Amino acid sequence: MERADLIVEGMHCASCAANIAKKLERTKGVSQSNVNFAAGKAFVEFDEKQIGLQGIIDAINKLGYKARKGFDLEREKKLRKEEIDSIKKTLLFSAALSIPVFIIGMFLVDLPYRLWILFLLATPVQFIAGKRFYQGAWSSLRNRAASMDTLIALGTSAAYFYSLLALFGIVRDQYFETAAVLITLVLLGKYLEALAKGRTSEAIKKLMDLSPKTALVERKGCEITIAAAEIREGDIVIVKPGWKIPTDGFVVSGNSVVDESMLTGESIPVEKKKGEKVFAGTINGQGFLRFKATKVGSQTVLAQIIRLVEEAQGSKAEIQRFADRVSSVFVPAIVLIAIATFSYWFFFSPEGFSFALLASVSVLVIACPCALGLATPTAIMVGTGLGAEKGILIKNAEALELSHKVNAVVFDKTGTLTKGKPKLTDIFSSSKLSEKELLSIAASLEKNSEHPLAEAVVAGAKDKKIKLLAVHSFKALPGKGIKGKIKGKEFFFGSTSFAEKTAKIEKIAGRISKLESEGKTVMLVFSKKEIFGGLAVADEIKENSAAAVAKLKEIGLEPWLITGDNERTARAIAEKAGIEKFYANVMPGKKPEFVKKIQKEGKIVAMVGDGINDAPALAQADIGIAMSSGSDVAIEAGSIVLMKSDPLDVPAAIMLGRKTMSKIRQNFFWALAYNTIGIPIAAGVLYYSSGILLSPMIAGAAMALSSVSVVSNSLLLKRAKII
Repeated sequence: MERADLIVEGMHCASCAANIAKKLERTKGVSQSNVNFAAGKAFVEFDEKQIGLQGIIDAINKLGYKARKGFDLEREKKLRKEEIDSIKKTLLFSAALSIPVFIIGMFLVDLPYRLWILFLLATPVQFIAGKRFYQGAWSSLRNRAASMDTLIALGTSAAYFYSLLALFGIVRDQYFETAAVLITLVLLGKYLEALAKGRTSEAIKKLMDLSPKTALVERKGCEITIAAAEIREGDIVIVKPGWKIPTDGFVVSGNSVVDESMLTGESIPVEKKKGEKVFAGTINGQGFLRFKATKVGSQTVLAQIIRLVEEAQGSKAEIQRFADRVSSVFVPAIVLIAIATFSYWFFFSPEGFSFALLASVSVLVIACPCALGLATPTAIMVGTGLGAEKGILIKNAEALELSHKVNAVVFDKTGTLTKGKPKLTDIFSSSKLSEKELLSIAASLEKNSEHPLAEAVVAGAKDKKIKLLAVHSFKALPGKGIKGKIKGKEFFFGSTSFAEKTAKIEKIAGRISKLESEGKTVMLVFSKKEIFGGLAVADEIKENSAAAVAKLKEIGLEPWLITGDNERTARAIAEKAGIEKFYANVMPGKKPEFVKKIQKEGKIVAMVGDGINDAPALAQADIGIAMSSGSDVAIEAGSIVLMKSDPLDVPAAIMLGRKTMSKIRQNFFWALAYNTIGIPIAAGVLYYSSGILLSPMIAGAAMALSSVSVVSNSLLLKRAKII
């Protein structure tokens, strides 16, 4: 299956997006589609053997919209500005004619040639300023659908063409000012909506603005300035003080500090020296750096972050499907209500034709499917954007939606709650071997190991200037330890549980127990007959781990720890972090089973991890939260990525989900309440009891403001405190 992200121009409301989605669903070869009205994008999965990308674009274009592939920041800015400018020009043109129409129509009743003046002023408004509504209505009609444009076209046309009858003396009343002012008010709403919608995607635009346009590179012994997009993998790039780094790579010379806050949210600059990684979009400090480009274009971390945010903003939460179902029947239902309103007042009341017409037009124009359609996507766009600014990357709307339901958070230990850089802390002998000899044997064996603790043992030997020995017949024993022959003698080095099965450890059990109670991991050197001694390694707990756990408890979540360490070590780490519940001695492949156990208790589980061995558990959990300092596999398996690898961002991510869902619910409430209250009043249900009847102009103003209010409410999420 291929995936395409398309820009779609010309969508006026949520019904437009629904029409495009229906068309794509009926298109052979398209397996899945999501059309986001707020973002102006369509995300399509298709079988390229059955349909090509151009075929999908053609299918959308036939509906009367303009679709194209790709995202170019400068072009998007230009198009957004052109869209806003176009609406603004049309609005000013419409207002310039509608204001005198309103004054003449409402107040200058004795003006000579009044009806002809109204006709001459209102007609350009109806068919030039209102052209977009007729085009949208016709496009919907061709596809046997309806949209907001249908309602506006029907309502204003009814008022305009009825007024033509008055112009020729067939009827007495005219409503030229109603039609003209309605179109102006709707255009005003569209203009305000376009401005507000532009602000919902500010976060992704900020990310795109991070990359510099040019770069200084060394080629053939010369320094040349090229476009950043022309950097090739392997180029040596020069970055002077204060410059932005144009692509990813590693430093080959120079020393500096780099501000990476725009990627990670971490305000403290990071020191960079030879061999250190640098990332596109970050800002060099006062030093001079030369680095080799390793990832360019769409491969850079910044580009991948932008892609993740774009996909999240374009994805569809489950709650959005409710809005889609309502929107699909909304416009036809409103047309039927308008017909029923007209029929009642014309046939069953003494009010007459004019009253019936005004009431039905008010029903048509006050109904607004846009507010309903914007309720979810605008909140998700702002929520994911806020997360990106704070170093919390949310891959899809489902994760954002589900995060507010989480009630249990399961932590991996190494690299998640702890720093993941253990240090050798203790050496003890229980044989004739000296501590130096024990360390030499252990480090010699571990130099061939890929175990996380191996580096600590080898580094400890290096610090003490211990000579490493040649190892033969080396073999790793997953979950247990390692073995090998040194000077013809076989040695084992591994966990206490592994040693117990091979040799007797009673005489050092007290020492082991004490070290483990301090949160240290004990590994023993032994043969099949004898325990020679052991080493203890400690992985320091991260500064914010305890604060993160405390915050999770504060917001009503239950923290868990899953680790491969023995129970005493696990308990010590859990106590330091403030976690009461934990699973110890869990082999890497067994972590998903323990996540399942917690889920069977009725918990919605978020799993936090950073290693390759965490990937299955991240996938098993309802939400996988991956530390960016971890493996690519873990990051791929997680549905939320924490760029700072800070445990405090775990409760922040969950709070972000809660606040985003709260905004979505508020938006739905206001959109539904607006229509639930407004439509009956427009239809005249209060007329006999209180004399209240909304004029079409007031109904139009209310409709225009409803969608603006929903977008504005979503934008308030930017000010939310998530931790």
